[in-house]
Amino acid sequence: MRRIEILTFDQAQLLDVAGPLQVFASANDLAAAKGIALPYQMVVMAEKTPVLTTSGLELTAVPLPGNESIPDTLIVAGGRGVNAACENVTLVKWVKDRAKLAGRTASVCSGALLLAETGLLNGKRAVTHWQRCDEFAKRYPLVLLDPDPIFVQDGNIWTSAGVTAGIDLALALVEADLGRDMALAVARQLVVFLKRPGGQTQFSAALTLQEGDRHFDRLHGWIMENLSKTLSLEVLAEQACMSPRSFSRHYRQKTGRTPARAIEDIRIETARRLLEEGLTVARVSRRCGFGSEETMRRAFMRSLGTNPQTYRQRFSV
Repeated sequence: MRRIEILTFDQAQLLDVAGPLQVFASANDLAAAKGIALPYQMVVMAEKTPVLTTSGLELTAVPLPGNESIPDTLIVAGGRGVNAACENVTLVKWVKDRAKLAGRTASVCSGALLLAETGLLNGKRAVTHWQRCDEFAKRYPLVLLDPDPIFVQDGNIWTSAGVTAGIDLALALVEADLGRDMALAVARQLVVFLKRPGGQTQFSAALTLQEGDRHFDRLHGWIMENLSKTLSLEVLAEQACMSPRSFSRHYRQKTGRTPARAIEDIRIETARRLLEEGLTVARVSRRCGFGSEETMRRAFMRSLGTNPQTYRQRFSV
């Protein structure tokens, strides 16, 4: 059995602990269903127990182990409490020493700050939650910070981006341990991507648009329901009860993009979801209003750097 140790602390992010933990637990469940040996032993650890997570839920953890046990994988959670953890000299030293015993060491979200505090990330590529990237870069200039990936592996050190990226990281670890078939089976059981496309800076198009003026919220809902139609500037302006010129100006001011760009972003996002569900490129092109498969192909190449057929082959379940 591979020993997976997850380090937590007061004011850790609950999902940073529970997300990876469930991935390994699901791998055990699937192994048990097949009548084969369980691949993982999971241990949640803390300097003091119980710990209070940022969600208000308390977690019971085992005390920090010594050299009597050897971890296959050490995972460090993140959360608001990571700053205090970085100032805890005893804990920082324990993480550094424990990482020397571990076959591999990983962090979830802002847990990368605790790894960086030990010096383990110096000279290595790493990622952390997008909201902490500026702070991280200033505090740890020797780390090669890459703010976009979902997770990064550099040697035996793995770091992941914000919160749910810990699930992506754990799936990658399962794939490295047990192969793609097992990792894919776990991903399907949890109803998540095995390899999530894009990076953490690629937020939902519809969600990003909602950060603009609420005047356009109803319009965005209408767009989502009418993607197969011709969505010209005049049509959108009429829905917004504005003149085309006024609508174009106000829309760009409030959302930070042109109406045409917003429509394309929403179409691409919807097309990705449908392709992942296994629909054909031709059908998706019609449902999303691209007009032709070639128009859809060009939009995908501009936005994602790949064509729809390749995307479907790689990500469809």
